[in-house]
Amino acid sequence: MQILQKMLDKFSVFDLIIIAMISTLGIASKPVIVPLSHIITGPLLIPGGVVAGGFYMLWLVLGAGIVGKPGTATLIGVVQALMVFGTGVFGSHGAMTLLSYTFPGFAVDLLLFLIRHRVCCPLCAFLAGVVANVSGSALVNIIYFRLPLIPLILSLAVASLSGGLGGLVAFKVVQLVKKNNCFKNVSSSDSNQEKEQEL
Repeated sequence: MQILQKMLDKFSVFDLIIIAMISTLGIASKPVIVPLSHIITGPLLIPGGVVAGGFYMLWLVLGAGIVGKPGTATLIGVVQALMVFGTGVFGSHGAMTLLSYTFPGFAVDLLLFLIRHRVCCPLCAFLAGVVANVSGSALVNIIYFRLPLIPLILSLAVASLSGGLGGLVAFKVVQLVKKNNCFKNVSSSDSNQEKEQEL
């Protein structure tokens, strides 16, 4: 609990609102995207989530880019896992839901920490999308599918491509948000209120 409390103390109320919104959008998009991806992946005998992951993993990268604080992607993954596990909506993996949703977010945060980037360039955004989707696809394969070697390599290759493209989309959205100062007034007032409370 102390680790979680220290992690949450780094985020302002506004940051937590953004994280909650992005988590919800990620879960809401999944029931639409996954069935469509099955049309592409079905003939190739690879899990549909491999391609769909490129889209719904971009929310992790997007959150990390907008909030810009370590642990953001992990927290988004935790919130998504609790939402799915608590409501039993599309994408629930039972007790393993917490791990399967949190691990990709942790992978994104770890990568961004190691390379000292914050979704600030196309390369780091692409790599963040790759590690998110590949780690998620590999974990789900280990737990559920246990594909043979060749289909596994094919699915991870597709996962890396779709994840990277999702990361680039997230980077473009982050650029637009920062360029238009979409949250500038709200975030500044939020930080001022926190400073007043500390005083």
